[in-house]
Amino acid sequence: MMTINTTEEASPWHAGERALQSEAGVAERMEELGRRVLRDHLIDQHRAFYPQLPFIVLGTVDGEGDAWATLRAGGPGFLQSPDPHTLSVGLGREPGDPADAGMGDGEPIGMLGIELHTRRRNRLNGTIRRSGPTAFDVEVGQSYGNCPKYIQLRDFSFVRDPTAGPSSEPAILETLDDGARRMIGAADALFVASYAEPETGRRQVDVSHRGGRPGFVRVGSDGVLTIPDFAGNMFFNTLGNILANGKAGLVFADFETGGLLQLSGDARVVLDSPEIEAFEGAERLLYFTPRRIIRRPDALPLRWAFQDDGQSPNLRTTGSWAEAERRLSVLTA
Repeated sequence: MMTINTTEEASPWHAGERALQSEAGVAERMEELGRRVLRDHLIDQHRAFYPQLPFIVLGTVDGEGDAWATLRAGGPGFLQSPDPHTLSVGLGREPGDPADAGMGDGEPIGMLGIELHTRRRNRLNGTIRRSGPTAFDVEVGQSYGNCPKYIQLRDFSFVRDPTAGPSSEPAILETLDDGARRMIGAADALFVASYAEPETGRRQVDVSHRGGRPGFVRVGSDGVLTIPDFAGNMFFNTLGNILANGKAGLVFADFETGGLLQLSGDARVVLDSPEIEAFEGAERLLYFTPRRIIRRPDALPLRWAFQDDGQSPNLRTTGSWAEAERRLSVLTA
């Protein structure tokens, strides 16, 4: 069993992140790197980046302590940085979105700015400063760039005014139905919200992208999702949070219809398993058990089209569960 050391002080990483960095043999290097790349402000490049975006990925925590991930859209320019320590967000409240429950004044939030058509992305976490229901500011806590690995290239277009609401009401599911299972099984991307209570005592929320070949997320007969963790930046923000508190929120987007499938539940990091060896490219696994499931058809005013040759070149070294199960059957025969 992995031990989380909470005695270190003044580290740029919290205890869960440090534990996984130590397990991977990169703790010393990450300690030095973190002090350089984790900033309490937006650099000019990122201040110019956010206003270009037609959508933002958000991670929040509701009053029951459940994590939620969501996508919210707006016309380019709905995100602005009036100063390096602030990101202004021109989005109103959305009661049909479960993530909105954690978007009150003073609440922590995780943000991922990502351009699917260029693979650029920037992570940010901070605190919401809200004076009304039509917009809010985020006071930057941490901001840092991310590598473009595992992102599939997609071009976006709007199918309606981004201020207009969806045509369908949210549906609460008791379990993953056939439609939800098909959506997850066909996905080549998802977003994960997680959080931790660092030694500072200030809750820190994160939201991240996970990508793979279609079929890289397995849905078990018991409803448990198994997600491989591929080689990345070794920060372990998401997995470190989950190691610390065992909660996560997932969102799958239907890029052709604008629908969202949002799940909140319990998660566990797996460091040693025959399945890790069998799944090409996997370095560890994430088990996720949904407790709350919401399907929101037509949630987004955006549609995406896969670019010609848009698959990430990094996926050439990754597999699928169908391939992994064939390898396991040979090994156990």
